[in-house]
Amino acid sequence: MSDSNLLEIQNLKMHFPIRRGFLQRVSGHVRAVDDVTLTIQRGETLGLVGESGCGKTTLGRCIVRAYQPTDGHLLYNGQGAAEVDLAKLSRAELKPYRREVRMIFQDPFASLNPRLTVFDNVAEPLRIHQIADGSALENRVTGLMNRVGLRPEFMKRYPHAFSGGQRQRIGIARALALDPQLIVADEAVSALDVSVRAQILNLMLELQKEMGLTYLFISHDLSVVEYIAHRVAVMYVGKVVEVAPAKKLFAQPQHPYTEALLSAIPRPNPRRKSKRILLEGDVADPSDPPSGCYFHPRCRYAQDRCKIERPPLRTLPDGHQVACHFAEELDLAGIS
Repeated sequence: MSDSNLLEIQNLKMHFPIRRGFLQRVSGHVRAVDDVTLTIQRGETLGLVGESGCGKTTLGRCIVRAYQPTDGHLLYNGQGAAEVDLAKLSRAELKPYRREVRMIFQDPFASLNPRLTVFDNVAEPLRIHQIADGSALENRVTGLMNRVGLRPEFMKRYPHAFSGGQRQRIGIARALALDPQLIVADEAVSALDVSVRAQILNLMLELQKEMGLTYLFISHDLSVVEYIAHRVAVMYVGKVVEVAPAKKLFAQPQHPYTEALLSAIPRPNPRRKSKRILLEGDVADPSDPPSGCYFHPRCRYAQDRCKIERPPLRTLPDGHQVACHFAEELDLAGIS
């Protein structure tokens, strides 16, 4: 594993059993994450995009070990520690690493305990890990409130007294409480107003510069990902189909699915017409995916080979990673 990589995901799988009948026997599996291989480099923001139900959130929850992966490896290389496979650790063995890998949740209204004050919500991880108590704990929480742009006197209030943007700032403060290395941001701005989104995104960028944070930024909004991400990974039905630097992926996509996603981004100039690519058919069923390439029933470039042979995620000479048999032959449209 390269020293520049903070986390290396190897052949990760998360299959949920389908149980039927009175005896609840397993009749199949939903392949929410299906053989994913990715790297997240220190100090970068890796954007993870795709349609709803493609497995983005499941992958994020596997990384923070909210889920126990079915198979695969999560090789984590934290500072001052030997490389460790988070996927294989027990609950007790995971406790030190829960300080370094934290999560910001999508819904700021549901992710905070309404029975606790803001102080107790932010202080909870510090108490669990026995890092501070008494006046030291209060000083630590006060510093976190200032860091995310909230007044310390708000600490004694309850979450219902705050707006969505303020609640998300509280969630960010809680994620920062243990000085993490990696933060998984799961649709962190999708539930917020557009004007508030920009404030939260700029806050995350400032914190990244100050603290050297690494983000896995999960989103279905490609315009947001274009703004914040250094690299972008595209998922479709549990598989990663393309990975590239953000500017390169938006300008020159190599996978037909990425091209279709980019065509849906609204253009700021109403006089400039854009041609939306409408994908035919439905998203493949992760419990019964099609043979060959999962995307071939909806792909306008599909050939006979796509129906039979599943394309591996391969690296092109320019470093672009793509899972498409005909990537070099296609001339796909990006956005400038």
